[in-house]
Amino acid sequence: MVINTNTHAMAAAANLQGSESMLSKSLARLSSGSKIVNPADDAAGLAVSMRLDAQINRLTAAKNNVGNAISFTQTQDGYLKKISKALDRMSELSILAQDVTKSDADRSLYDSEFQQLYAYFTSAASKDFNGVSLFATTPLNVTIDSEAGTFTMNGIDLGAAAYAALATADVTTTTSASLALATAKAAITQLATDRATIGAYQTRLNLTSEQLTISKENLSAASSRIQDVDVAEESTQYARYNILVQSGTAMLAQANQIPQTVLRLLQ
Repeated sequence: MVINTNTHAMAAAANLQGSESMLSKSLARLSSGSKIVNPADDAAGLAVSMRLDAQINRLTAAKNNVGNAISFTQTQDGYLKKISKALDRMSELSILAQDVTKSDADRSLYDSEFQQLYAYFTSAASKDFNGVSLFATTPLNVTIDSEAGTFTMNGIDLGAAAYAALATADVTTTTSASLALATAKAAITQLATDRATIGAYQTRLNLTSEQLTISKENLSAASSRIQDVDVAEESTQYARYNILVQSGTAMLAQANQIPQTVLRLLQ
């Protein structure tokens, strides 16, 4: 029997310290919802999850870019719908102006409306979307993934030859009305092509947006498996460590009583 060194108490204290450390970690995990509270908990897992989280954020940004591009094309098509109505009416006026029962004065009235419709067309061609021209020859590169990959949308040019020919068209005579009709028909054909192009862009952008959503969901699940704590499992561990701490405390108290048996020998 010795008094100065209580090895039983030292062993009990060491076990108690270990149980308290694990209980503290379990509490931190349950309170934070994360398995990785400190880098030492899973150094490799932390590095992987950080990269995944960064990629998820980039996917969110790319999805926002795609959404804005979709809004851009929708705005384009909104103007083209109205331009289509204007061109339809211009072609109709071209037919009306070729009526042999109409006088040149009547045709002048038709031409007045014809020119106003063309003025509307030129006005629409100058519109922009947040400072970006809606109808220009410059292609737009839309970011479509987390690595800054791009998809090129060619510009819709309302200054194309088929449209530009409308500038000199009029319906003041039957002859000019006949020429105006051919010009309007060519413009309508070009417009149909442009709207079909926009529709194709919208289809691809919508699919890209859906893919980005799926990719973000899958990466979030992968990150969750690395970082997020399984509450059911961890609560079981917490209960275990809590009991160990309580029992270790009780046993340490008992171990501290052992040297007192020396007093029996000294009495």
